[in-house]
Amino acid sequence: QVQLVESGGGLVQTGGSLRLSCAASGRAFSSLAMGWFRQAPGKERDFVAAINWSGGDISYTESVKGRFTISRDNGKNTVYLQMDSLESEDTAVYYCAAVYTRRLFKEASMYLYWGQGTQVTVSS
Repeated sequence: QVQLVESGGGLVQTGGSLRLSCAASGRAFSSLAMGWFRQAPGKERDFVAAINWSGGDISYTESVKGRFTISRDNGKNTVYLQMDSLESEDTAVYYCAAVYTRRLFKEASMYLYWGQGTQVTVSS
């Protein structure tokens, strides 16, 4: 069993930055692929970024490329999402997700473990 706890959300102005963290408890964090997803009001949960077990394979959705950076620290059992140049369209609840695999997934259905989410609000 893996438990995920997100933190770092909040209110920020357009163009600002936030750093989300996702702390994992459980066994073998370094064997987990990790993903970030987001869900805006009235919309589906969308893929944002993912990182494989070693950090050597990373993927982003097109709209955040060049602005967001996903990383992980296996020694701290934590994955991060650095978000820069934030836009109002980035407003959503951000979820951390995990699955034991050597692969990297963009589909929410492939992830077994989910955090409770953290709200990110970007005001213009």
